Amino acid sequence: MARSLWLSVFYTVILYIPLIAAQQFEYRYHICTSNSTYTKNSSFPLNLNATLSSLYENASRSDAFGSVSVGQNSDRVYALFLCRGDNSPELCQGCINTTREDIMIRCPNYKEAIIWYDRCMLRYSNRSIFSVKEEWPRAWLWNVNDIGDVTDRNQFNANLGGLMNQLITRAASSSNLFAIGDTNGTAFNRIYGMVQCTPDISPSQCRICLSGCVNFIPTCCNGKQGGNVLTPSCSMRFETYPFYTAPPSPPPPASSPSPPTPPAISLNPSGERKASSRTIVYISVPTSAFVVLLFSLCYCYVHQKARKEYNAIQEGNGGDEITSVQSLQFQLGTIEAATNNFAEENKIGKGGFGDVYRGTLPNGQHIAVKRLSKNSGQGAAEFKNEVVLVARLQHRNLVRLLGYCLQGEEKILIYEFVPNKSLDYFLFDPAKQGLLNWSSRYKIIGGIARGLLYLHEDSRLRIIHRDLKASNVLLDGEMNPKIADFGMAKIFGGDQSQGNTSKIAGTFGYMPPEYAMHGQFSVKSDVYSFGVLILEIISGKKNSSFYQSDNGLDLVSYAWKQWKNGAALELMDASLGHSYSRNEITRCIHIGLLCVQEDPNDRPTLATIVLVLTSFSVTLPLPREPAYFGQSRTVPTFPTTELESDRSTSKSKPLSVNDMSITELYPR
Repeated sequence: MARSLWLSVFYTVILYIPLIAAQQFEYRYHICTSNSTYTKNSSFPLNLNATLSSLYENASRSDAFGSVSVGQNSDRVYALFLCRGDNSPELCQGCINTTREDIMIRCPNYKEAIIWYDRCMLRYSNRSIFSVKEEWPRAWLWNVNDIGDVTDRNQFNANLGGLMNQLITRAASSSNLFAIGDTNGTAFNRIYGMVQCTPDISPSQCRICLSGCVNFIPTCCNGKQGGNVLTPSCSMRFETYPFYTAPPSPPPPASSPSPPTPPAISLNPSGERKASSRTIVYISVPTSAFVVLLFSLCYCYVHQKARKEYNAIQEGNGGDEITSVQSLQFQLGTIEAATNNFAEENKIGKGGFGDVYRGTLPNGQHIAVKRLSKNSGQGAAEFKNEVVLVARLQHRNLVRLLGYCLQGEEKILIYEFVPNKSLDYFLFDPAKQGLLNWSSRYKIIGGIARGLLYLHEDSRLRIIHRDLKASNVLLDGEMNPKIADFGMAKIFGGDQSQGNTSKIAGTFGYMPPEYAMHGQFSVKSDVYSFGVLILEIISGKKNSSFYQSDNGLDLVSYAWKQWKNGAALELMDASLGHSYSRNEITRCIHIGLLCVQEDPNDRPTLATIVLVLTSFSVTLPLPREPAYFGQSRTVPTFPTTELESDRSTSKSKPLSVNDMSITELYPR
């Protein structure tokens, strides 16, 4: 009897575990799609809250789609949601509950926004969005793993194209405009695909929308094991693993009807069969209590772990940070052997806090070793900051940390080896500038923007780099940029987005005025540095050493003057010759000047910048005069190695840290 009871409890818990795990919905991307904002004392936020609440109530419907409109005139709110076609009503409602809360945090005071999770999409606007096919704004994601050699890639692409065409046809002819399926990928894997449209558009519009998503595959995801294209009206995804819930296969026909399963019974002393109510109580009560307890423990564990992890990073208490990455620790002897005892011929650069060496591990892997100077300003706290920070970052436009060594006075960081050195090595050398044509420079600008966007919005914590410059951008074998050197980065949690410091650190010429003069830093500090970097990439001139003698102008001021005179292309590096896109260069100069405006609120976000770089349909505002325009070049410099104690400001929002996804975000 006891054994049967606990077996029942065990199997019940096993059935509940997938349901518990399924509630952890995966954030994909969001876009605050309008510059129009509302005030808190207007009717719009009241209508928006009512609309989102109504969507949540409607999410339990079986069709997994709903739309609601509340309010009148300019304060009217239109909203809709779409759940994945393989969701249950419970999962759909849970996902909508998550997205309606998250979108208010990510897009505060915006009158139009859209957010995608793995299992649902939610959007709202102050204009009608019902029964309208909209393919913009668009975002895409890709799996970081490659297919393999060219032969496998060609076979994979051919099979993927065939699968997607089949799924588009099936979705356009289905009642819910949704289809899933799989096919052979290569000899070693299969491809699993899913397409879906919002049911308020027509089948022909759905076909057009999905075809547009699939046509983006060569641009976003060529040679990758997975990809996901997201638009307001439709989406497409493929992977080499099953990521959706396939409908159950119909049971095989039976030769004869199976006898019904008898109910739970017991034999009373007289031999009569009857259900035992006592047995039911014995089983149901402990089972329910155990499931509730298990769910509560899981919930508490996840949230306590996230808060502890964040507090350890922010407060720098003891050795908790290093403990979380002990598996990355290298022995000093291994590093000395890899670099031939830090031989001079292996030195490949000098960073803000020490020298960088090339090395080779016993397994043949090439590495870059950053050996911190013993008398540098970066102590153990800053070293741990960089280890904990970079170890958690996974993005193709960020340099990847392989490990660290903390032994005696030695503090060493081991990174992936990036063969083409740093951007400044090419950009500011007249003999090498010609190796960077406009196509390469445009790719570098876009890659840096995507890396910063990941740091600001898509990593587990909001991160401000604070020392973005050409020497901190590394180039891989295909000239793809990788942002490096996170020794001065600041980590924020929740909706914290700005802070103050009494000690200035960074590189003058890349620092915005609010930071250099008042110690105020935010995500817009990185935007300013990025704007300077864009102008450097276009001109091939370093901001700190550029001087236009006739007018006493630095690079930023010179770019502004040429823009105002209608001669923006005069800024362009002469080594580019005629192999460039006039529209792309003009647009990049426009973006750069928007980034270096004096008021941080006037500078665009990285999400906007990435969107503008990839869509010429977006209209940009006119830039205002840059922050340091007309100032003397004798402005005093600031220290570049001293790190600060800060007085960060926060709204004390609870922090939730989720596991990293293997997909990366690339809005288009």
